[in-house]
Amino acid sequence: MLKDAFSDVYMKFKLHFYQKVFERLLDREATLTTVETFCMEIIYALGTPTVAEFARMANLSSPNAAYKVGNLVRKGYLKKTRSGSDKREYHLEVTEKYLDYYNISYSYMNVVMERIQERFTPEEISILENILSVTAGELMPEIELKKN
Repeated sequence: MLKDAFSDVYMKFKLHFYQKVFERLLDREATLTTVETFCMEIIYALGTPTVAEFARMANLSSPNAAYKVGNLVRKGYLKKTRSGSDKREYHLEVTEKYLDYYNISYSYMNVVMERIQERFTPEEISILENILSVTAGELMPEIELKKN
């Protein structure tokens, strides 16, 4: 039952995101391919990774990762910033253009969070926060996220 409930929530977030992306496609606003969308989500989740860090997380070769990054920079979704400590390295930063695109799904999460605040008691919300924090922090060690 827990598995089904979690799966339903995850699926609804994904489906809402896809609906909004397709709406943008109909309006000809979206310029990211599906693979580029996944790449951007990885880069955004990693904070400001280097190209090498992105390549490792995405399981891509360095040349393939560099090619994808180059396309995303040309489209205006990413910028490369030279590392302060190692001038040979560049960190990837998402642009405002991507944040506008990303907010398709993030804004829906805010709507759901507001509904949770209205529906549940502060104690129930505290329990949910604890469960989610433990899940992300301890039960999913395969994926490490930088705190923004």
